[in-house]
Amino acid sequence: TTGGINFLMDKNKITVFNGFGSFKDATHIAIAQADGRIENIEATKIIIATGSKPSTLPFITIDKKRVITSTEALNLTEIPKHLIIIGGGVIGLELGQVYLRLGAQVSVIEFMPSIIPNMDGMLAKELQRSLKKQGMNFYTGHKVTSVKATAKETIVIADDKKGVPIEFKGDYVLVAVGRRPFTDNLALENAGVKRTERGQIETNDHLQTNIPNIYAIGDVVKGAMLAHKAEEEGVLVAEIIAGQKPHINYNLIPGVVYTWPEVASVGQTEEQLIASGIAYKSGSFPMRALGRARASMDIDGQVKILADAKTDEILGVHMIGARAADMIAEAVTAMEFRASAEDVARMSHAHPTYTEAIKEA
Repeated sequence: TTGGINFLMDKNKITVFNGFGSFKDATHIAIAQADGRIENIEATKIIIATGSKPSTLPFITIDKKRVITSTEALNLTEIPKHLIIIGGGVIGLELGQVYLRLGAQVSVIEFMPSIIPNMDGMLAKELQRSLKKQGMNFYTGHKVTSVKATAKETIVIADDKKGVPIEFKGDYVLVAVGRRPFTDNLALENAGVKRTERGQIETNDHLQTNIPNIYAIGDVVKGAMLAHKAEEEGVLVAEIIAGQKPHINYNLIPGVVYTWPEVASVGQTEEQLIASGIAYKSGSFPMRALGRARASMDIDGQVKILADAKTDEILGVHMIGARAADMIAEAVTAMEFRASAEDVARMSHAHPTYTEAIKEA
């Protein structure tokens, strides 16, 4: 599957060094290879793009056998009887639904009052309703205090909304409480590169670190941990190094949850607009009213469009339903060109299609 990347590297005459890289100083990198040899290279410009690793909680020991992260969840040799998921975010729900469909009992424990807490409240409600219907159990507003594992069983203790401890027993615990920047063993201190309190590499608006010739992109810097965000940042840095003046509008980078129904979002949430005191109007349309959704028997979900109350400019689009991950691109395009809600409503959408929900909303 990585053959395509290797092809692109060869095609563009990019030299690839395999191994673990670490800084000797701001212009030299030591590469530790699998056979123990160290290769040293020099560079005038360096981009750090080492990504992220799953996070955990201080009192949880990840044994990679019974208490696992998303990495081990992709390599299980059996289907869990009861999978307990700590964290109702994107990764926990995506993997949880995979095992739910394979026959596991799945329980999601989330500290916040709702799942996918950073997305629009409508999406959280709709997704939870849909996954509940499929058999997933949810315990929101629960604070996990203890995780213990034996050879064949795991026990999770969590305080409910009233502070009463509740015991959950299962055969696997998936810890999905987010991800952290992966900067282990990079020896950033040798180059003098600064990090934030959260372990992210500090950068300016040009993704330049405090050392002018070193840049950082993707999960190791602030912002959403998304592959397509990292890709845009990589292009931005390459263009800056080439002397151009590119720009990224982070408000228009879409977020997607690959469950079924899919969830997709771009721009401001209704909660953010209320908190900012921005006057807005809201329109929504249910998927069940679409001919295409009925024909495909995927009738869960809806599309919600938030527009400025005065100018009608689209401020946010939030959707849940079949193919939402693909449909969000229409919203991104419209917002990139600062379209109004009326502009989208007046565009002809083929019938029957899922995207008609955007026009109707």
